Order: sequence, then C-alpha cells, then structure tokens
Amino acid sequence: MIRATEAHRPALERALRRDAARAMFPLGNLAAHGMSGTGHRNATTYWVDDTADPSAVLGLTQSGGAMVYGPDTFDPGAMAAILKGRALTGINGAAGPVRAVMAAAGLTGAPAILDADEPQFLLDLAELDVPAGPGHLVPVSDQLETAIGWRMAYEDELHPPARPISAEDPPEWATNGTYRMLVDRGTPLAMTGLNARLPDIVQIGGVYTPPASRGRGLARRVVALHLAEARAQGVRQATLFAASDAAVACYTPLGFQRIGDFALVLFDGEVTP
Repeated sequence: MIRATEAHRPALERALRRDAARAMFPLGNLAAHGMSGTGHRNATTYWVDDTADPSAVLGLTQSGGAMVYGPDTFDPGAMAAILKGRALTGINGAAGPVRAVMAAAGLTGAPAILDADEPQFLLDLAELDVPAGPGHLVPVSDQLETAIGWRMAYEDELHPPARPISAEDPPEWATNGTYRMLVDRGTPLAMTGLNARLPDIVQIGGVYTPPASRGRGLARRVVALHLAEARAQGVRQATLFAASDAAVACYTPLGFQRIGDFALVLFDGEVTP
C-alpha cells in the first residue's frame, strides 16, 4: 500500500464516500484534521492500494487507532505489514475486512476491553418519524455533571471499568455541541450524541438512559429528536451500531435498516503486532 499525500486526497475522499456509512470514522477524521496525521489524537495518516482509484484504505490515528476500509476481497497482508511494529490502541471497520487484517497481523485474540462485531444500521432521514413523548433537547453542557456521570455509567456497561471523567476538565464530546440531553421540566431523561458528522450523514453514539427510566421509549425519542435536528440542517442519512438486543428494539421502530456488521476493538493498553 502507498502512503497518501495531500495530492491524493480527492481520490481518497471519493473512495471512502462510496460507502460513507461504513467509512464514517476515517471520513470524519479527514474532514476534521486533514492529512497531517499530527496535532490531535484523531489526526490520521492514510494508506491506499491505488492512488488514482483506491478500493482499500487504512487509516492510523495519532493515538494508535487503526481504521480499515475495503471490499470483502482484498489483500489484508498489505495492511498488516503497515501495522507491524506500531503501537495500536484499537481497530475498527466493517467486520469482514477488520477480522482479516487482525488475523494477518497476528492480532486475533489480543487482550481487549472491547472486541465485538455489532450490527450496523442505516436510516434515510426522510423516513424519520419522531415519536411523541416528554421533554426537549438541550446541549449536555447545560447538564454537565449529569452527562459525565451518565457517560461513565455507559462506558461501564459496555466495557468496564469506566475511566474517570472530570467535570473540571471535561472531554471534547461534552463541550463541542455534538451531544444532546432530553430534559423534561428540568429533569434529565436520556442522552445521545454524534460520534461522527459529515454534511450529509451522521453516526449516532453514546445513547444512554438511566436504568430506572428504561422501557419508556426515552432513548428512541432522544435519538429521533437529535436526528430531526440534524435533518433540519441538511443531513440526509444516519448510521449507528447496536450493542444489544434492547438497542435493536429501540432503533428499528425509527426506520433503521441493518446493512451489515461493524467490528469495534479497543485493546487493553497498547498492542504491537
């Protein structure tokens, strides 16, 4: 594979946009941080199999996150060769290509706090119907302590133990306007966020409802309201991953359709193939 430069950016972007739902993370990083690969933990260096018309793309963030994009049939050994000797914190992408690269790199079974193939869903926002219910959206910065407590509970449910988060030094998601909270008469009910955003498609993540309030459709309503807000700003599609049967039951009534499986792997510390 060939390391992509600024001159290759148009071809790289075209390749990723062919299936933007499965390429949200590398596309989002490209839009936010360009081609430098430095200056931010999500700044990404890219490799392509063809500089004129790529079909396979490997991204590697400054923090060690690998992002795999490619067809079901490609040469995983070429990506594995690039990853060899590098300290990795995780890897993600469509499940088939990711698992092939992990096998080729000797990463299958590496210690991980999260190693899952989750069903991925896509929704045409023209089909979105917001369910009735209580509450309205506010930025999570309006309810910062609650948002941080909920995020830690969310992380602890997915891959415990949750890492501490400080309200005195809040993370980027809590202050950059990408997360929303459903609030009714001053009472926080549920939370949702955008893990990646492009002009025409967003990826939903961080959806959380406290256990005592579950089963009331609050997660479905907060996601729908957030997507309706995005639709009003010109976004046409939304994608997400469902970590449980309860999540599937929440999202499918909104019109989300399954498009495949997405592999999400977070290593337990750094792993070097």
